[in-house]
Amino acid sequence: MRPAFGIFWMLYMLFFAIPFPMILYYNIKEAEPPMLNETNPWLAVGLLGLSVLLWTLVLSNWFYKWIIVNFVAKRNIIHLAKHGVRRKAEILEAVKVSKPGSKYDVYELVLSFKNLVNTDIRQKAAVNDSKPQQRRFEKGRTVEILIDKDVKSMPYFIFAGSEARINILYIFLITMGWLTIVSIVIWYYIFSYQMESHGMGWRFIIYWHPLLLCPAILLFYKGIFSYFINRIFHGKNGEPELIKFKGIRTTARLISANQTGTYINAQPMVLFKVEFVDEQNQTRRAEIKKIVNLIDLNTLRQQTIDIFYLKEDPDRIAIAGDLDNIS
Repeated sequence: MRPAFGIFWMLYMLFFAIPFPMILYYNIKEAEPPMLNETNPWLAVGLLGLSVLLWTLVLSNWFYKWIIVNFVAKRNIIHLAKHGVRRKAEILEAVKVSKPGSKYDVYELVLSFKNLVNTDIRQKAAVNDSKPQQRRFEKGRTVEILIDKDVKSMPYFIFAGSEARINILYIFLITMGWLTIVSIVIWYYIFSYQMESHGMGWRFIIYWHPLLLCPAILLFYKGIFSYFINRIFHGKNGEPELIKFKGIRTTARLISANQTGTYINAQPMVLFKVEFVDEQNQTRRAEIKKIVNLIDLNTLRQQTIDIFYLKEDPDRIAIAGDLDNIS
């Protein structure tokens, strides 16, 4: 259900980023044809340059996320295999999710192990088992993992013995898809020039032309998603993982928990103010924002709450329950 919901919203937002601006522009243009001879040519050149810049940012971002990130992940796995901090992890839960006849058995696991400062944590993980006859990933068994000592790049940990491979066919198909999108964008520039210039160059480009508006909306989506993710997690990308793998768990006194007035998918954001004693025996106060499910609002009345805090920066905290769900 979740993947279908995500695809629906992706297509819904994509409609307002690309087809809708085009429909709006061409309907307005048909009703009120622009007076090209009255357009400032330098303004048109500036808008054209801005359009090219925005599309370059959009396409470069997609190229990184779709293609380059795979090679970065492979490099990080190789680095982890050589320099990762070794830990033994107990398998608390193991659910086989692969279909019969699959090349590999795929398991969704819940692991228990000590983090980089020897605090017990739970971690969800998925693993492809290439040697099912060894039954390595059954509940109650112990496996070895390697943790990134700096917790800077994904993946933050791997199973000992993991191998990094690039699916060449997958990369080829994704690259062809990306090149197809680039070709469509270039074609649309040519098409727009041939259909709209009327011998007046690029003067037809205006602020709400799809060549300018579409990439602007796509970048707006990217910015707004990053903004909300940062607000929800009260920090930068990777902050929850950093606190989980390098943090100390403790019980904090809940001073207050008040709604901020912000809602994400009709769920309220709550500002928690807590007080706790760190390992140096110093009393500290900290704040953290969190989206709370409506059915869980009664938990805001509790007197204590389990948190993690960074040993080297105790003001950076996270709620333990949230970190348990990170996969």
